[in-house]
Amino acid sequence: MTTNGARQTIAVAFNLNGAPVQAEVPPHRFLIDLLRDTFELKGVKRSCDMQVCGACTVLLDGQPVSSCNVLAFEVRGRSVLTVEGFAADPRSGPILQAFVDNAALQCGFCTPGMVLAVKALLDRTPTPSEHEIKDFMSGNVCRCTGYKKIVEAIEAAAGTAGAR
Repeated sequence: MTTNGARQTIAVAFNLNGAPVQAEVPPHRFLIDLLRDTFELKGVKRSCDMQVCGACTVLLDGQPVSSCNVLAFEVRGRSVLTVEGFAADPRSGPILQAFVDNAALQCGFCTPGMVLAVKALLDRTPTPSEHEIKDFMSGNVCRCTGYKKIVEAIEAAAGTAGAR
């Protein structure tokens, strides 16, 4: 920790979307602010600030977390994946296309957090049941679509559509 006058900062070095990055952050700064303001990754959406909606979901070492409740210094030495990094990965195609093909998005505000949660789910459980999908995705709220189309998109991405 360094002191800049009366202000303390912490050096944070981590892997962001496959590349090493560094920043100096105050101890109270949240990951969402570091990603949005310092690295200009606007796919990370600010919504509830209470870890209940999923709009700010990123993957931390492959696990979905609410970046509005993770302190930035907690990612030191770890790997963070945002929707921008995921979209640049050719392996994202089936998930992204399934959302489009199944009309699983409307306004798109929740979509970045949703697709990252889906990636984490399919990495963990490549062929999830409908129950597993609903259980895993319960932390991601969509105010527009309802969830039927989202579940159908996840099933399509997993190749389990109609295989219940």
